[in-house]
Amino acid sequence: MNHLPCDHMISIYQVNKNFGKLHALSGVSLELKGGKSYALIGPNGSGKTTLIKSILGMVVPTSGEIIFDGKSIRNDWKYREKIGYMPQIGRYPDNMRIGQLIDMMQNIRTADIPMDEELIDAFKLYKIYDKRMHAMSGGTRQKVSAALAFLFKPPVLILDEPTAGLDPVSVEVLKEKIIREKQAGKLLLISSHILSDLDELSTEVVYIFEGKVQYNNSIESLKEETGEKRLGKAIACMINQKELLASVSE
Repeated sequence: MNHLPCDHMISIYQVNKNFGKLHALSGVSLELKGGKSYALIGPNGSGKTTLIKSILGMVVPTSGEIIFDGKSIRNDWKYREKIGYMPQIGRYPDNMRIGQLIDMMQNIRTADIPMDEELIDAFKLYKIYDKRMHAMSGGTRQKVSAALAFLFKPPVLILDEPTAGLDPVSVEVLKEKIIREKQAGKLLLISSHILSDLDELSTEVVYIFEGKVQYNNSIESLKEETGEKRLGKAIACMINQKELLASVSE
């Protein structure tokens, strides 16, 4: 069932982030709108993780501004309650049991809202609530991270390599959940190297290279511009075109 898009928005204005002499982000400007799902694509070291962490307030930009729902995130933290974040690698206290971790997260959130336990049930995490985090496989950690990201029904979801390490059945469970959230009008930002997944899950593509946004448009437009039907082929074609133009203009 489709719902009206929510009006949540993240505006990124001329964001730069330097780590010493390394320019991780260079003049990044983006408008991310509710009701759309953005595929964040780029090679390793392109600045994707720095951008995600900047939006989450885990990295403070050297310059520029990030606005969440009309308000600067600088010196603010309340906005994070509206974001569900699934990290590429979830790091949790080794001796904590899965059930304790989920209970702790629920206790930290003071808002009295019904929880979304759909992934806890789908992944059957309740069967291993007594298992300690250090004894879990990477795939099980991914399931816990996914369940926590969706638990508080956030209007914004940031998912970093969400399907990495999951078994095929769990991948389909998670993808179906992401698609339902997209249809419900939420704002999604998904980073992945698995372009076939992004083709299914996203409506927009943001390609970042060497800290700069090289492409920002709908996936449909990219496919039309390149004449390719698959996202992976379309991205490769776009990169080749840009490299050709750069070589001609040098």
